[in-house]
Amino acid sequence: QVQLVESGGGLVQPGGSLRLSCGASGSIFRIIVMAWYRQAPGKERELVARITTAGITNYADSVKGRWTISRDNDKNTVYLQMNSLESEDTAVYYCDAILKAYSDDYDRAYWGQGTRVTVSS
Repeated sequence: QVQLVESGGGLVQPGGSLRLSCGASGSIFRIIVMAWYRQAPGKERELVARITTAGITNYADSVKGRWTISRDNDKNTVYLQMNSLESEDTAVYYCDAILKAYSDDYDRAYWGQGTRVTVSS
């Protein structure tokens, strides 16, 4: 069984920083992509940033230049360094991994439970 566990959310003032972490554990054969999504109240879930095993990254336009996604392949962990936070960044942040567990027949998506980020003064 595979689990993704996020941490690092919380309350921060506008202009502040937070670092989110997400670790994947269990019987994992390979991880292809790890990513962060977010869902604000009343809005659809959206991709924030993603990173491949080779370190290729993609970002949503709204976070480019402010945030950095990184990954520790040995630890099956992905990080999201969020700087210059704005009130619009308030959301629940979800970790996603495209991976193949030993029990899976093919690569599939796994999700964490989410961590809440609130940007407010």
